[in-house]
Amino acid sequence: MSEYDPATVEAKWRQRWQEEGTYEPDPDEGEEPTFITVAYPYPSGGMHIGHARTYTVPDVYARYKRLQGEQVLFPMAWHVTGTPIIGAVERLKNEEPQQLSVLRDTYNVPESTLKDLETPMGFARYFIENHYKRNMKSLGLSVDWRREFTTNDDRYSKFISWQYETLRDRGRLERGLHPVKYCTNEHQPVTTHDLLEGEEAEFQEYSLIRFSLADGTVVPMATLRPETVRGVTNAFVDPEGTYVRAEVDGEPWLVSEEAIGKLRLQEREIEVQEEISGESLVGERVANPVTGEDVLVLPATFVDTDNATGVVMSVPAHSPDDYVALQEVKADADRLAEFGIDPADVEAIEPVPILTVEGYGEIPARDAVESHGIESQDDPALEEATGELYNREFHEGVLDDEYGEFAGATVEDARDDLGAFYREQGAFDAMYEFSEEVVCRCGGAVEVAEQETWFLRYNDADWKEAAHRAVERMEAVPANTREQFDHTIDWLNEWPCIRNYGLGTRLPWDRDFVIEPLSDSTVYMAYYTIAHRLGDIPVEELDREFFDALFYGPDAVDEPDERALELREEWLHWYPVDWRCSGNDLIRNHLTFYLFHHAELFEEPQWPGGITTMGMGLLEGEAMSSSKGHVVLPAEAIDEYGADTVRFFLLNAAEPWQDYDWRDDLVGDTRDQLERFYDRATRIAAQDTPDEQPDLERIDRWLLAKLQATVDTATDAMERFETRTASQAAFYGFEEHLRWYRRRADTDRPGARWTLRQVLLARVRLLAPFVPFLANELHEELTGEPALEWPAVEEAFVDPGVEREEQLVVELTDDVRDIVEVIDEEPERIRVFVAADWKYDAFEQVVETGADVGSVMGELMSDPAMRERGDAVNEVVADLVELARGRDEETLALLTDVDEESVYATAESFLAGEFDAEVSIEREEDADHDRAATARPFRPAVLIE
Repeated sequence: MSEYDPATVEAKWRQRWQEEGTYEPDPDEGEEPTFITVAYPYPSGGMHIGHARTYTVPDVYARYKRLQGEQVLFPMAWHVTGTPIIGAVERLKNEEPQQLSVLRDTYNVPESTLKDLETPMGFARYFIENHYKRNMKSLGLSVDWRREFTTNDDRYSKFISWQYETLRDRGRLERGLHPVKYCTNEHQPVTTHDLLEGEEAEFQEYSLIRFSLADGTVVPMATLRPETVRGVTNAFVDPEGTYVRAEVDGEPWLVSEEAIGKLRLQEREIEVQEEISGESLVGERVANPVTGEDVLVLPATFVDTDNATGVVMSVPAHSPDDYVALQEVKADADRLAEFGIDPADVEAIEPVPILTVEGYGEIPARDAVESHGIESQDDPALEEATGELYNREFHEGVLDDEYGEFAGATVEDARDDLGAFYREQGAFDAMYEFSEEVVCRCGGAVEVAEQETWFLRYNDADWKEAAHRAVERMEAVPANTREQFDHTIDWLNEWPCIRNYGLGTRLPWDRDFVIEPLSDSTVYMAYYTIAHRLGDIPVEELDREFFDALFYGPDAVDEPDERALELREEWLHWYPVDWRCSGNDLIRNHLTFYLFHHAELFEEPQWPGGITTMGMGLLEGEAMSSSKGHVVLPAEAIDEYGADTVRFFLLNAAEPWQDYDWRDDLVGDTRDQLERFYDRATRIAAQDTPDEQPDLERIDRWLLAKLQATVDTATDAMERFETRTASQAAFYGFEEHLRWYRRRADTDRPGARWTLRQVLLARVRLLAPFVPFLANELHEELTGEPALEWPAVEEAFVDPGVEREEQLVVELTDDVRDIVEVIDEEPERIRVFVAADWKYDAFEQVVETGADVGSVMGELMSDPAMRERGDAVNEVVADLVELARGRDEETLALLTDVDEESVYATAESFLAGEFDAEVSIEREEDADHDRAATARPFRPAVLIE
């Protein structure tokens, strides 16, 4: 027996798998294919432990399916499209301290190597080879590396060109003016994958209410509630902010300095004329374009000049925020005087209600503020009160009579039409803004821009319908993500699919543009099936007709290329993708795009089979952050703990879709547990064990029955991607059974040695997907070959009866121990009283009649012998009904077949040894102590002497 050395064992198996091409499958019609993919990495930095979990989950499933006899393809590639890598290179070349710190201190890039990272692909290749690929191999990922590629490869670009030419010809692409996320630093559109902050930000189209100064200058004020225009009582500006007068599309406007840049990006022609201070605007009056009334401009420090136009209209009757702000301004007469405002003019401002909503009075905002006890703008309850009122008014608010044709309508029904009406009248304009701050990975601010661009028409009704069908027919893990997919499909609109520069594929018909990262990663799974066989075909020959023949068959083109038709056979062998694994946060873009594109480009048999989404990782309770150095590198974790320990901890910490927390102390515990497992396993392997099944005792059959239940649980869990449930059952759960077995059994018996070997062999196979190095090493030591099959339930050892009987012994042992602890004395004699026969008759009646005391008593009292026992029967029946309640028919039937006295009798010597006391099993009828009368079926009475 040797001590377990992870480094040696893991190196041995890595080398063997590589030399034997263990994970390099080619089509074999005799085996059922399974195709598993995971979101390919974006190597703009190093790999951390969170990534390790992402890629290990599908590997566990891939290994499980191989053990079940299926032919599994699990490939990997590298996503380098776009500008994040280019931005990282620029920050390196500019010697930005934070970038240098991340590279040197977090990812341990040698100083002598930094120069090699000063080209985009040099940067990418470094992290691909020295981080991702090396770590994936160290973790034992069962990847077919022959199919590896990057999204900047010429042949891959030919494939993407085919995809987009096909989509354009089918009308799924369109050129037009469209709001896009625009990096003001890189001066080009960006998408979700390019963002450092604001990944979930949405475009919000504000109505600009065209208030005006006395000289006709438009002072636009942005709102998402245009119906409140008639309730405006005043405006707010930041007195310390900078504002500008400018010609906007040929007319004079006054907006914040920051708004000028936003408006320029939204196709406005602008000429700035002069800067003015916010202070100079305070006290001015502006005319409401709908009511014609003048309202006063007041000072407010809460105004954000970087939001929309920097001028805010106030509707205190329907906005708790505005109501509280107005009260605070009224209360600060001294400050008003500083701005030359007569406090009486402000005191005269009263809220103007413009709608009614059930549950609120004439001034809903005032009611909301008072009901929440809000006294200032700093009160956290103000946000909640505002949200509640806005929601109620939107769904239930009814507009007042002054709204003319919209009077009597709910806000929900009238808002869009009312906004369009006033826009036609010239009272309203519009601009876009984000729902939250958005920052590019390069560090630049991201704003909304309107640009002429090519976009994917995800808003097409028939395309949405096809995507919904794809969701309906696929498996979703966890099940509740199906609703998220459908919701995303419903709200998804046009998606800009190009950018001005970056790595990746040029738009085939307009090579000034590059297809953006989320748009060139929707069907690359199909490319995996043929990637390793395209190298012999000249790039220029991978044209539209080649891929049409490959994916649509010989009838799709006039003269199909035979090489394409050969590749078609491999594609059809592997497709569809059986399981796609990716982060839950990608449902709102990548994963839904994946469904859209498959539904458009391929026939239903090739649509995705299932999607498993995964949660996020924490490190010692906090979010991981490369920029802050708060990460664990897989290489360091593997060096310290071993790859199997890293894998096993990550898979036991939570189910794949749940968030998990990497904690060093718990990882160390996991390593210790695996070492103990290996130690015990090698001891069993070294024992002289019978080849044929010897005679088995009941306790042996109990452990073998528990093994079958564990195999069933683990198999069922693996089919649902419940990797934690499966590994917990196979490892931790079964360790509890083994601890009990070792207490109960003479493990030197031939039957026990045989049982323990059978159990070990099955457990090693169950654990092989999770800890492949350790499991294969042990399996080879036990059988002479690596683990090659998943264990099946052996019906001969399925025995619920013996499981139930042994559970009675467990419960009796626990009861005796509890009593001993309570009396705090060492027992000399333990008397166990088994219930009288008539009580078992009563239990059988409970099983037959059901868990209802009255019905059972009605049947039992028809027996004169039972009637003679009087109240005792009623007490026993009440206890038995409680025992039976909640148990299924199968369990109750098992109990009726149990010979309880015999079960305890066979455990008599065990109990005597456990408590170092004399033990007697006695029938209630023969007992000489009153305690015996308290015995119930399956709950014996115990007396300690």
